Amino acid sequence: MNTNPYYIVKSPLITEESTIQREAKKHYTFRVDPRANKREIRDAIEQMFNVKVVAVNTMNYQGKLSGRRGKSRPGFRPDWKKAIVTLRKGDEIELV
Repeated sequence: MNTNPYYIVKSPLITEESTIQREAKKHYTFRVDPRANKREIRDAIEQMFNVKVVAVNTMNYQGKLSGRRGKSRPGFRPDWKKAIVTLRKGDEIELV
């Protein structure tokens, strides 16, 4: 797997729930490469944003059925992985 931080961290997830967690607990949510482990995610976030990561929690999501393709074949969205990153007190990431 490529160790470039921009290949590991795909994008931030900006949802209502992640915004609440970001403001209350300093938890930031990112969409990451499914093959990345917690240590690689931590190192990538620290390199990209110059912050100190305290904890990384990950969740794997299975792609959903997205309708029929062609005659009778079902289509699926791709599998993906979400990482919730907790930062050291005083550190902050400017997402918008």
